[in-house]
Amino acid sequence: MPPAPLSQKEIEDRLAELPGWSLDGDRIARSYQLGSHFAAAVLVVHIAQVQDELDHHSDLTLGYHTVSLTVNTHSVGGAVTELDFDLARRVEELAAGHGAH
Repeated sequence: MPPAPLSQKEIEDRLAELPGWSLDGDRIARSYQLGSHFAAAVLVVHIAQVQDELDHHSDLTLGYHTVSLTVNTHSVGGAVTELDFDLARRVEELAAGHGAH
């Protein structure tokens, strides 16, 4: 059974628990700053591993010292679901361990 889309209120409540994350159209989004391009690339690899574990993938962009993600659930027409917040919480844990802010 596919996950259920979250209401606007549910999205806002969950975003309040994830500083730095915001609603960007029909996706939740976050950018991280790191100390070097290599550090950003390593974070991208670790995020990719978590996405494979969860079988839930974001749009992931590597910049010079930055990593950006936008997440929604394609299987429910691009709505935001609990799966997106599960991924966001896991990414937050990873990012902290990499010194991202």
